[in-house]
Amino acid sequence: MLRNANDLVEPAGQLDDELVSRLRVAVVRTYRRLRQEDGPDTTPSQTSALASLLRHGPMTIGELAALERVRPPTMTRIVCGLEEAGLIERRPDERDRRARVVAASAAGAAFAAERRERRNAILAAGLVGLDAADVAALTRAIEILERVADDLPKPVGRS
Repeated sequence: MLRNANDLVEPAGQLDDELVSRLRVAVVRTYRRLRQEDGPDTTPSQTSALASLLRHGPMTIGELAALERVRPPTMTRIVCGLEEAGLIERRPDERDRRARVVAASAAGAAFAAERRERRNAILAAGLVGLDAADVAALTRAIEILERVADDLPKPVGRS
């Protein structure tokens, strides 16, 4: 597994710059197109933090910052925006009643579900014309991309 950008070594003859560049551009274009449907309600950082809370459950701001790979002061600003929008709530930490955790609110869960359904519908519309061979290839590519995402090097200067 890659740990940082210094560990990035090209496998012998398997990858070329054009393939890597085309993959990056395709992923970014797809993400941007889906993001355009979100509207101005939340920032990408807020959307990601809310999704993490829904996926992993309540946690401290420090834990959320570590998970999202941002500094705690940055996460505090993200959480404040989500809280103002009513998408998260602060609660006592069940492990330590002196501490507080943040959790997705019912409104936050509904907001995320509606956004996810809208993005999925748009992506599905783009996949409708694929034949069985393309669907099989895409299924395999998704499995590979999930592994790649898990193994990407950490950003330099971040813990």
